[in-house]
Amino acid sequence: MFMGEYQHSIDEKGRMIIPAKYREALGESFVITRGLDQCLFVYPQAEWLILEQKLKALPLMKSDARAFTRFFFSGAAECELDKQGRANIPSNLIEHAKLEKDCVVIGVSNRVEIWSKQVWESYANESEQSFNEIAEKLVDFNFDL
Repeated sequence: MFMGEYQHSIDEKGRMIIPAKYREALGESFVITRGLDQCLFVYPQAEWLILEQKLKALPLMKSDARAFTRFFFSGAAECELDKQGRANIPSNLIEHAKLEKDCVVIGVSNRVEIWSKQVWESYANESEQSFNEIAEKLVDFNFDL
């Protein structure tokens, strides 16, 4: 399980250190793709295969399903860590997430997310203000803290 928040930077070649606590769970190769809310999603191979099966099960005749599947798979890239524990993030994904020098890497249960520090801070501030409202809505999903 991935959890926690780490501050890292991305260099001019698109390389970013993956937190040591995440490296073993991500394995030798993993998948980075466009995420929601202007971040990147990073999945270990086993989790990616589970997600792939779920996306394959979406109805092909529904335009929303086709659009989401295209969005997700067209942005996906298989990555490996170098000897320094860095991942080389493709330029299209750097653009999607508006990654510049300062980044935030967070653990979100079965995946890791990579955020621009500026985008993350804005998102976190907005979300924190509505956290109680969001928690109340989760009751509809039979969720209780």
